[in-house]
Amino acid sequence: MSVRTDYEPLPMEDLVRYAAPLKQLLSPVALGLERVPRQGAVLLVGNHTVYAMFDMPLFLLEVYEKTGRMVRALGDHFHFDIPVWRDLTRKFGVVDGTRENCAALFESGEAVLVFPGGGREVMKRKGEKYKLLWKERVGFARMAIEHGVPIVPFASVGVEDMFEIVSDAEDVLNSRVGDLMKQLGILDQGWIRGGDMIPPLATFGSRLGPLPRLERQYFLFGHPIETTAWAGRHEDREACEELRDRVKTTIEDEIHELEAIRDADPERYPVQRLLRHLAARFGGR
Repeated sequence: MSVRTDYEPLPMEDLVRYAAPLKQLLSPVALGLERVPRQGAVLLVGNHTVYAMFDMPLFLLEVYEKTGRMVRALGDHFHFDIPVWRDLTRKFGVVDGTRENCAALFESGEAVLVFPGGGREVMKRKGEKYKLLWKERVGFARMAIEHGVPIVPFASVGVEDMFEIVSDAEDVLNSRVGDLMKQLGILDQGWIRGGDMIPPLATFGSRLGPLPRLERQYFLFGHPIETTAWAGRHEDREACEELRDRVKTTIEDEIHELEAIRDADPERYPVQRLLRHLAARFGGR
């Protein structure tokens, strides 16, 4: 059993170079990273944010800088069906999210990242801000139980405050475009999953353009959830659902906690951080 090795993960210095401008602009806050085990297999489980572009480089960088660990993400299968994109995805250490690859990563003692909401959680619709869209998935819980790996639940807040969704999959499906897609059988294609993979159209909030509003990024890591209590029950659906629900509830609580921290943050926006910096620098003169 082995993970695909026809690529090299992105060197960390390249990730630092790539993420540095984002880090300077969005000034991430990562809380609870001391709870991430410094060695041995661990499964990081969290909420996927809309578009999934802005917080992930910062997430990877924060974990690496604070723990020394490079996280290996399990990616949705569709990532590996798209030329060029699949190569970029692999360079970031993303692995096709099969059970075999997940097991191989655990056996190698890796820190593994998974978003149970998958692509559907990325393609948010109106009214789904920071909502977990896991359906009935229990695969991550089954794998963690089978291999006795602890789960660290985490939350990410910030990205979905940057966007306002003005058109989503429901709007497309209920339009003439949606009728045409149905007639052409496009919705039956595996990659579009009946419309689940139709991306939303969003603005930065004022509807003046497609650029995002700049929001600070917040991450919160919870205490590891040991899976030994469910040992040997990885084929027991009830056991997997019990673990899944515990992780899901923890992440939802973390999201609410981060929203409160965000609302009370006097340096939430870049302008606020700049003004406070200037006041601290020149206030005594």
